Amino acid sequence: MKILFIVQGEGRGHLTQAISMEKLLNDNGHTVVEVLVGKSASRRLPGFFTRCIQAPIKQFLSPNFLPTRKNKQIKLTRSFFYNLLKVPEYIESIRYINQRIKKSNADLVINFYELLTGFTYFLYHPHTPQICIGHQFLFLHKDFDKLPVNRVELFFLNMFTKLTALRAAKRLALSFGYRKPDEKKKIYVVPPLLRHEVFEQNVSQNGYIHGYMLNAGFASEVRQWHKKHPETPLRFFWDRWSENPVDKIDETLSFYQLDDTEFLRQMAGCKAYASTAGFESICEAMYLGKPALMVPSHIEQECNAYDAMHNGAGIIDETFNLDRLLEFTEKYRPNTEFIYWARSAERIILNEIESLSPQQAGEHMYMVEEFI
Repeated sequence: MKILFIVQGEGRGHLTQAISMEKLLNDNGHTVVEVLVGKSASRRLPGFFTRCIQAPIKQFLSPNFLPTRKNKQIKLTRSFFYNLLKVPEYIESIRYINQRIKKSNADLVINFYELLTGFTYFLYHPHTPQICIGHQFLFLHKDFDKLPVNRVELFFLNMFTKLTALRAAKRLALSFGYRKPDEKKKIYVVPPLLRHEVFEQNVSQNGYIHGYMLNAGFASEVRQWHKKHPETPLRFFWDRWSENPVDKIDETLSFYQLDDTEFLRQMAGCKAYASTAGFESICEAMYLGKPALMVPSHIEQECNAYDAMHNGAGIIDETFNLDRLLEFTEKYRPNTEFIYWARSAERIILNEIESLSPQQAGEHMYMVEEFI
């Protein structure tokens, strides 16, 4: 098959999933003809993505969430009105996506949680079938447990997820563990799509704490903790771009520009991991046997964190309270079942993609109301 990728460019997770998926498909005789990535003024496409993806990359303007003034949590109301003003530009992006689907002559579109892809299929009805992939589809599964989060915010998250997948033939829900398919909603539960480099890491136990923060505003919390505990080495990654790949504060605190090869190397050697609860990096920490502190910055990450906590990944806090992380490290036990589950990802995901029959592909034209 010839396959077109459409990827949400926010954060690290969707980008690394696309890298892994391209290698999986190429290794099994398929071809990724093009990769479309959503962009915004506040995000820069990481260098590791442009280096690793083999297919041509094109970008388009896409909605994104805005952080609060302290650059920590996501501000939903501010984000809504900001993106409302951008609607004319997003309409142009939808037209562009539809044009690229046609010109690529792709047999299949794989959508990595990009909202405008769903609107493209709703408005233009491309004949090319679409498969959507993301951890967020698990929250729509009929057997998924209720989460102790804000119900209004969860409603809007689930609505956003549904809109990304309008007229999709299949929805692949990345999960920490196995669940039966939700056939009515076309949701099929699959393992996380980790990069090959994760499986090849030499795991060791050194004394530093490794970390990743989606929004750079959390750096102040890390600095405050560091002042009280300068003896503990801290190595944190963030999305903030600068000319220097490493901002070395002193001998035991450094902030790294996001680079996936270095990120995984540091993960494999750390004592513990602290992050803003992105699904992909939590999976990597679980596979490498690293205890995690999860500090969610928005509702999606809250859901990730609670799901991960129930699967033995780590603990949740509202701040980067590294004292709690070090305390938890002493009693942490890795989830060995997750390791076997993660190793089966390629076989299971490839089977779901290749088993898309012509009849199933045609069913992506079913009434939108059935899913919404």
